[in-house]
Amino acid sequence: MPLGIVVRRMPGVTRWAAHVWKAVAVLPGAGEAHWKEMRRDGDAIEYHAGTLTLELFRTDTEAYLQGITSRTPSIYVVMREAEDDAPLDMLLATASPYEAQDYADTGEELVEKVPMPEGLVAWIREFIERHHEDEVFVKRRRNKARVDLKEEGIGDARIRQTSDVYRAPASKKGALH
Repeated sequence: MPLGIVVRRMPGVTRWAAHVWKAVAVLPGAGEAHWKEMRRDGDAIEYHAGTLTLELFRTDTEAYLQGITSRTPSIYVVMREAEDDAPLDMLLATASPYEAQDYADTGEELVEKVPMPEGLVAWIREFIERHHEDEVFVKRRRNKARVDLKEEGIGDARIRQTSDVYRAPASKKGALH
């Protein structure tokens, strides 16, 4: 599903940051856009920064379920400082809090949590109901085999040992340290 990403630019509160950028909304089914100004309110300007495709995968339904059952169901927008004329590059929009955490752990990307519209929550919930399979927990059992009966690690059995491999090496008399 195409998701338009709405980013707000506000004046910075320190002298080191002229502007603060924050993803504030998503627009399900939005068309293509590239930093199109949507609204201006004093010093705050909102842009339709870009449109990303929200992809859902059957193997990630547990993560999506975790995301939509949280207090505020959210879409996570992953952005990075741009190398061209745009202020930020829109990299990814995901409904998986696990995937968002992976991007946040690197520290190279900016990950913003954006509230999910109700229609999008319903769409994701339908996908989960169709594809989610609970994983059955299987407790591993210990192998009852005795491993202490065989001596391993005492050297290569093909090489004949002239002495005990576990004894301390003989000290050399007269050696200075």
